[in-house]
Amino acid sequence: MKQLKKTLTLTGCTLALSIAAITAQAAETIKVGVLHSLSGTMAISETTLKDTMLMLIEEQNKKGGLLGKQLEAVVVDPASDWPLFAERARELLERDKVASIFGCWTSVSRKSVLPVVEELNGLLFYPVQYEGEESSKNVFYTGAAPNQQAIPAVDYLMNELGVERWVLAGTDYVYPRTTNRILEAYLKSKGVAEADIMINYTPFGHSDWQTIVSDVRRFGSAGKKTAVVSTINGDANVPFYRELGAQGVSAEDIPVIAFSVGEEELSGIDTAPLVGHLAAWNYFMSVETDANDDFIDQWHAFTGDSNRVTNDPMEAHYIGFNMWVEAVKKAGTTDPSAVQEAIIGVTVPNLTGGYAAMMPNHHITKPVLIGEIQADGQFETVWRTPSTVVGDAWSDYLEGSKDIISDWRKPLACGNYNVVTKTCSGQNF
Repeated sequence: MKQLKKTLTLTGCTLALSIAAITAQAAETIKVGVLHSLSGTMAISETTLKDTMLMLIEEQNKKGGLLGKQLEAVVVDPASDWPLFAERARELLERDKVASIFGCWTSVSRKSVLPVVEELNGLLFYPVQYEGEESSKNVFYTGAAPNQQAIPAVDYLMNELGVERWVLAGTDYVYPRTTNRILEAYLKSKGVAEADIMINYTPFGHSDWQTIVSDVRRFGSAGKKTAVVSTINGDANVPFYRELGAQGVSAEDIPVIAFSVGEEELSGIDTAPLVGHLAAWNYFMSVETDANDDFIDQWHAFTGDSNRVTNDPMEAHYIGFNMWVEAVKKAGTTDPSAVQEAIIGVTVPNLTGGYAAMMPNHHITKPVLIGEIQADGQFETVWRTPSTVVGDAWSDYLEGSKDIISDWRKPLACGNYNVVTKTCSGQNF
């Protein structure tokens, strides 16, 4: 009996030591959540962002990690299923105990995740252009707000190309609808008549563009210079541009300026019919800077494929990840509340030859670039802002928004502060 008790005691000690070893091993890494669709309609865009995060984490580990620990990527696939984004985010925060999440592409996926990160006080770095009209202490918006992409794009078409009629074409969800609501108000403030604005929405994955492109051609035949402002997302862009080419819609006739078509999307299609059409971003692979050359070399080495392209949301992850790293160093901890306070004012290099700063509204400073599609699937920059633009969380052109500011610094610490009523109507610290 004594021997049995001794054996059981030793077994229990061994088990306890094993559990302690596993726990210690887990504590030796800082987990980073990667929340991007690897399947479904958005995989065409998001898979590359997953790879980007793995590259950035690997490079940081080569530098010695963070706070003396190695970083560990926890990758999940929400499969272009918007409610599944929320489930996967909760798993990352509650089960995997990640220090931060880098992810989402569509605004509907971000809005699905938003209540989860707010409830659990997680951090989300969101790398894609979006519609604004939102500010959360738990989200850092490293993609463009409308005043960093959509508004400058319309100004370019109006002032440089003399566009007078406008087709606002988008995928049917929150980002295109809100962005187009802002653009419609902006165009009308510039004297554009309602009859000169055509708005059209299609579902995700839409493939039959024949009728819509015919309608665009008809709308553009009124004797006024016409352009398409495209907020079409995901793999629906491939048949859209193909149909433009099939119906002979050239950039000279009706230029298209896109907010969701970059090098990654162009790499999978015949670009010959698209030459001369436009995109508005804050980064192009073709930008010639030492930082960008190094990033591209690093990307090609990581993927083992010299044909892999880079794009704007990749740069946004590059900026956001580096800002998170610097904020963690500054705070001396990965605690979300400490990082939220430490990150405001953090400045890191971008890839276009300047710097990005995290502003008090959790948006960053960015240059705006307009590029023409080339036959090789790259963009030639035809226009850019002379300096960086501060992202605006709330539009100056919408009633109910123009009087609202976001400032997460204490003592205000509010993302929805009405400067007229002097009240905070949303989340605050």
